[in-house]
Formats: sequence, C-alpha cells, structure tokens
Amino acid sequence: MALTVYGIPNCDTVKKARAWLAERGVEHAFHDFKKQGVPPALLDRWISELGWEKLVNRNGTTWRKLSPQVQAGVTDATSAKRLMQENVSVIKRPVVEWNRKFTTVGFDAAQWQERLA
Repeated sequence: MALTVYGIPNCDTVKKARAWLAERGVEHAFHDFKKQGVPPALLDRWISELGWEKLVNRNGTTWRKLSPQVQAGVTDATSAKRLMQENVSVIKRPVVEWNRKFTTVGFDAAQWQERLA
C-alpha cells in the first residue's frame, strides 16, 4: 500500500496515527509540513476533495493565536489556501493519502481500519 502521512512530527495526533500504523505493520512515507512545506498542487487537490473547511483546524492552538482579523478573513478556498501555505500548523492533521485514491484528514482508528481491510 502506498500510504503517505502528512503532518508535523511533534503533533500528538500525528504521533498517535503513525504509532497505530506501525503497530499494524503498515509501511508509510511521512511528509513533514515544517521541513518540506505543503506542495500547492496537493493543497489544491485536498481542498477540492475534502473542502477547505475540513482542512483548517479552527480548534487548534495555531488558529487561536491568529488575530480576529486574520480569522475573519478566512471565508473561502482562496483565503484558506493562502493561510495554510503561510502557516502550515493551521492544517488539521494528519492528512493521509491512501494509494493516491482518496485522502483523509484527522485520525479515526475505525475509519482507518476499514481503509486497510
């Protein structure tokens, strides 16, 4: 299975997700947003496939640290993409590409188990 996990290595959810995969012997590539950035073409595809609302983590520390003006300015895919490119920590994690056939965001063990079946 060609699985790629996108995220930040010190994120607790990413750690949990990668540990879950390792426990099941699922090989995966890891793409570090902080070191490698977010490829614009991938971000476009994720926005198209998942919707920008699902990708912007409005519950995280990074979002809460943004000024109210910046938060209020995120109103559509274009403004969300700009924010996610400028501040990768605002992307909900992990983003996972499963065989380049579909993409998920966040960690849900039951959903992931179904994907592996």
